[in-house]
Amino acid sequence: MVESLKGGGHVGFFCLKERLISKTVSKNNNSTPGNLPKCTTGIQGLDEITSGGLPQGRPTLVCGSAGCGKTLLGIEFLVRGATLFDEPGVFIAFEETAEELAQNVRSLGFDLDGLIEKKKLAVDYIYIERSEIEETGEYDLEALFIRLGFAIDSIGAKRIVLDTLETLFAGLPNPAILRSELRRLFRWLKKKGVTAIITAERGSGSFTRHGLEEYVSDCVLLLDHRVDGQISTRRLRIVKYRGSSHGTNEFPFLIDEGGISVFPITSLQRQHEASSERISIGVPALDAMLGGEGVYRGSSVLLSGTAGVGKTSLACHAADACCRRGERCLYIAFEEPEAQLLRNMRSIGLNLEPWVKKGLLRFHAARPTMNGLEMHLASIHKLVEGLNPSLVIVDPITNFISSGTVSEASSMMMRLVDYLKARQITTLLTNLNRNEGALEHTELDISSTIDTWLLLRDMELNGERNRGLYILKSRGMSHSNQIREFLLTDNGILLTEVYLGPDGVLTGSARLAQEAKEMATAAQRNQEIERKRGELSRRQQALEAQIAVLQLQFQTDKEEMERDITTEQVYLEKLEQGRQEMAFSRKAQSNGVPGSQKKVRK
Repeated sequence: MVESLKGGGHVGFFCLKERLISKTVSKNNNSTPGNLPKCTTGIQGLDEITSGGLPQGRPTLVCGSAGCGKTLLGIEFLVRGATLFDEPGVFIAFEETAEELAQNVRSLGFDLDGLIEKKKLAVDYIYIERSEIEETGEYDLEALFIRLGFAIDSIGAKRIVLDTLETLFAGLPNPAILRSELRRLFRWLKKKGVTAIITAERGSGSFTRHGLEEYVSDCVLLLDHRVDGQISTRRLRIVKYRGSSHGTNEFPFLIDEGGISVFPITSLQRQHEASSERISIGVPALDAMLGGEGVYRGSSVLLSGTAGVGKTSLACHAADACCRRGERCLYIAFEEPEAQLLRNMRSIGLNLEPWVKKGLLRFHAARPTMNGLEMHLASIHKLVEGLNPSLVIVDPITNFISSGTVSEASSMMMRLVDYLKARQITTLLTNLNRNEGALEHTELDISSTIDTWLLLRDMELNGERNRGLYILKSRGMSHSNQIREFLLTDNGILLTEVYLGPDGVLTGSARLAQEAKEMATAAQRNQEIERKRGELSRRQQALEAQIAVLQLQFQTDKEEMERDITTEQVYLEKLEQGRQEMAFSRKAQSNGVPGSQKKVRK
């Protein structure tokens, strides 16, 4: 068979946009002695799930349906090799011209001319048309090998991409010849020592259209672009990898302005640091309930409650506290746009606009049905990598159910929490409880991964609806078990103690009425105390008056008695004096009688 291969041209300038790579790569060869040598792709996440990259010096088959990203993966494999590892590459295109290829990938952040000028990349378009192929003998790929060899040798290529096999073998109706030539092509690539990616279209009931390529390939990557509930998701799976361990799950991947990002989140191990630092959640009374210091940095906090209980308001207080510390906050809102959130928070005395202007607070408002779950997760990853926040708020997480099943949304949220914990980013999630469900339950069943769970609830009494807050759990710290009334005031959130009486917990006007009743009762008791004190004072005064009268009477009687006593004493003194005078008088007479006149009686 004589081949008619019309060559294309080369494409020009390349400019790689700055992009965050999940891990720093210093060497291309990630192999260790005794292990299979590997070629690092440089594609975010792909090297992690392949345990170091693609098999070095061996062909890898990338298969999938139209639009799943096969060509882009091949292009980025070459681009990252040339820019990160100084490994030139060759791209052999069978479907797109060099100009078309350059234009298509330019919209995703790639411009190829610069690499070509620096001899880091060669792009060759080979035109094959079945009607222009004339069979005159045995089919032979020798001409293709010569062309490939020239392209590889011209720039010293270490990597090569062939896109796609179906076009190359379109004129081969004989399966035996097809299998033989496929093996020959793969052996030739191995002999050249280049790491190759070969793309193939997915067939019906098999990984490829011919059902042969996967058997002769050392590594097979299956790309899938599925639509479920009008929401599309791209996924990647490693079907086989000879000589190496690898991830076996389906991994979501994102195609955006930076290229391909594979998220190996289903394989994340829950190993991350646990900080002992405590940060405020924005409400001093709530911090006091959480041991007086708030929550741990890098922990996960869940605000759960029915509609209208104040979940968003509390989340915005946490965002304000974060910005006041000089840290950045990412607020992902699925229900309200940024302008509406800023306006609503001003009604409770919370002005977040200055933080937005300073770049400390960034809102990302989007409809949950805008993307699939994995695309939402990928978008959050990119936002986190770009902003590097200290706090991430997702309000609310229950809206993710509209983008997939409950189990899928639950898995996605668990992976998001693990990802943020690994980066020591505090996570605050709001959860909308349905009225018919239990309050201490989440539809996504993520409560087991949450460190602090705050429950906001409605308390209805006497035809009035009030809010209450209590801490359902908070790992690693002492916390209050009390219910607090949750008030939204002009000066922000206020937590007050609820009234607990014989009729249960009272809030709102019932609490105010009970407090007024208690104040009235207390006032009456105070009046009674004052009355009794007055009566006691009057009795004391009356008694003191009686005592005074008695004392006056006693004093009068005393004076009278003292006069009588004095009179009696004077009388007695005079009587005694008379007696003494009489005695003296008698003695004097006796002494005055003459001696002759004395009579002596014997």
